[in-house]
Amino acid sequence: MRQLKIAVIGAGSTYTPELINGFIVRRAELQAAAFYLMDIDREKLTIVAGLVQRMLAASNDGARVVLTASLDEAIADADYVIAQIRVGKLDARIRDEKLPLQFGLLGQETTGAGGMMKALRTIPAIMDIAARMKRLAPRAWLINFSNPSGLVAEAVLNTIGGKLIGLCNGPINMVREVQALLPEGTAHFDYDFVGLNHLCWITAVYADGRDVLQERLRSGLNVKGLQNIPQMKYDAALLQATGGIPISYLNYYYFRDEQVKKCQQAVKTRGEICQEIEAELLRKYQSPDLKECPPELAKRGGALYSEAAVSIINAIENDKNEVHVVDVRNQGAYAFMDPDDVVEVKCRINKDGATPVKLEGFDNPFIIGLMRTVKAYEKLAARAAVHGDYQAALAALLVHPLIGDYFKAKGVLDAMLEANREFLPQFFPERAE
Repeated sequence: MRQLKIAVIGAGSTYTPELINGFIVRRAELQAAAFYLMDIDREKLTIVAGLVQRMLAASNDGARVVLTASLDEAIADADYVIAQIRVGKLDARIRDEKLPLQFGLLGQETTGAGGMMKALRTIPAIMDIAARMKRLAPRAWLINFSNPSGLVAEAVLNTIGGKLIGLCNGPINMVREVQALLPEGTAHFDYDFVGLNHLCWITAVYADGRDVLQERLRSGLNVKGLQNIPQMKYDAALLQATGGIPISYLNYYYFRDEQVKKCQQAVKTRGEICQEIEAELLRKYQSPDLKECPPELAKRGGALYSEAAVSIINAIENDKNEVHVVDVRNQGAYAFMDPDDVVEVKCRINKDGATPVKLEGFDNPFIIGLMRTVKAYEKLAARAAVHGDYQAALAALLVHPLIGDYFKAKGVLDAMLEANREFLPQFFPERAE
């Protein structure tokens, strides 16, 4: 069994202990010789790494833990690089959430104006990581969890390429949830999945080869969804019209005005809540008696995060040929999307990476139309992020289903670019020095 070097970029994240736990519980199949934990925030990194080291010691795992602020040191000769970065930290997220509300628009970290601004900050950083990997660790896979994951993959894979797989914990949570719909005694379960990152649906649930989803849609479903998104009830009319069980992020599309109102009336943004949760977690992480992930970590919204990430690595490393939902180039899997479009799709994962599984006979005009529209936004936003292209950024907001209006789009873009000036050298070259 290979002794692996695992690099975690953005390892000061409070999610990191859960990630390491994913390796601990799989050490019979994955042997990590060393975890290189890289972050520019030394204080957070030291606190998080302390818990990680106690977890490894308590489980008799002999993996070394190396703390570094150097990307090159972390990446060099790594077998797998996991990116979970947040450029500008939670303060930038809070601005992303608050500024759009001044224009009557949704403020959210992965979609709409806020999501695009996060992409403009994040894409250059992930491209830098991918470029360094080509030089320092050409055989390594980059598993990117940094949001907006699909849009980041769109930019990187169609600009510089590389061995990148985009990942989100949304699909694995959706699949676990729809399994509850299966009749008792079901021996074999399968499902149809279609979409983009944070714009996806399960459109069939097979119990021993029979699709049981449509009959459930006719009666309405109370979809639990993700911890970090305000929930809404999906009635039968909505589910039948749209034709699938949506990820919770579709709340922002299906109930746009209601969600904007909720955000405007909220005492705190989700980012401010996350700051409080993170501060509480970091206090707990400093306790020398803590040797496992505390239950409070679930409040942060990353359910099954390590399950998703480490399962992918395990499937590649051990050539398992398992099916997982990830973000990669379409390659014909969805006949209605371009081959190079990065989509979120069921893939067979093995030593060669992720190979999309073709979705046969799909004919849902609602889903197809919305996916094509949001993909047009993503392509424009990717161009804006890579080249500092103001016109592309404005066009991206104009085509986005949550925005559209020129005066709102231009107003929010100008305000957000100015607020993020220090993180956007591609738009403000004078900052590059």
